[in-house]
Amino acid sequence: MKAILPLLLMIAAVSDGTCLAQNTRFRYIRLGSDKDVGPRANFGLALMGGGSDLDEAFRWLCNNGRGGDFLILRATGNDSYNAYVKALCRANSVATLIIPNRASAQQSAVADIIRKAEVVFIAGGDQANYTRNWTDTPVEDALNQNIAAGKPIGGTSAGLAVLGEYTYSAEGDKPDDADLTSPQVLADPFNRRVALRRHFLNIDLLANTLTDTHFAKRDRMGRSIAFLARIVADGWSAKPREVAVDEKSAVLVERSGRARVIGSGQGAYFVSPQTIPEDCRQGTPLTFRDIAVYHAPVGSEFNLKQWRGTGGGSYSLSVISGRVQSTQAGGEVY
Repeated sequence: MKAILPLLLMIAAVSDGTCLAQNTRFRYIRLGSDKDVGPRANFGLALMGGGSDLDEAFRWLCNNGRGGDFLILRATGNDSYNAYVKALCRANSVATLIIPNRASAQQSAVADIIRKAEVVFIAGGDQANYTRNWTDTPVEDALNQNIAAGKPIGGTSAGLAVLGEYTYSAEGDKPDDADLTSPQVLADPFNRRVALRRHFLNIDLLANTLTDTHFAKRDRMGRSIAFLARIVADGWSAKPREVAVDEKSAVLVERSGRARVIGSGQGAYFVSPQTIPEDCRQGTPLTFRDIAVYHAPVGSEFNLKQWRGTGGGSYSLSVISGRVQSTQAGGEVY
């Protein structure tokens, strides 16, 4: 019976969608028990920078879920995480819920599945699918209810990009657009592709915070500074911050705000402007001075509430006429 349970659940979910209009279909594929055990989970954030998945980060999420139900959320893709997570964790069940559009995100059954999970992990993909299709739906409500209840949540790549109060949503991109680069945004912070959103999820530790991924690997420091400049220029915040995680790295955050950096990549970067932009206008290269950066390599710690770390190093960046300058030796940005 256990061997066919995932298939039966998948058929049930697809059949539910088939009874409705074509565009309301969602997929739910589950491994493990279908009984709701409901243990009291411990809050935590697993901020994963993309690239290779980190076993330690998933085990940490599972431990905070205290043996409950582990749910992977996607907008596209398959259930490939199920077997991987199940092999790592002691969990009542591991399931993938694929919510491909706004119509499926409106289904009460989808929100119910999310609310019953002890751990939610948002997979990578295209964050535009998440912000465009899940904002102002029962999916957003259910996620925020879980967060308010103190349940752990994590995300990788696009899944991390939507965890902060501020999100680069990529909704300005066309399907064939390449990755938006730092030089493009530094040359014009109002580039048509700079689509920013706020208030998708309400995570206190990530309030007033932009989150980004694949950071050093894809040279995203410049574009992140430009996003922060836009957040100021658009009147959202006078002093926004950023938590940026490199590939093959993760930041594991406890309820207290204490975080440790794990993995094999370059770790994480905690970015906080000390002034407002001098020149942030459409069609004009950005000038934005005195950006404080704390680089937390793997093995170091950082406290999000105190905004200070141990085991890493601080330096300052400035952008002058679209060019990044650094106080580090050799002008190194990372």
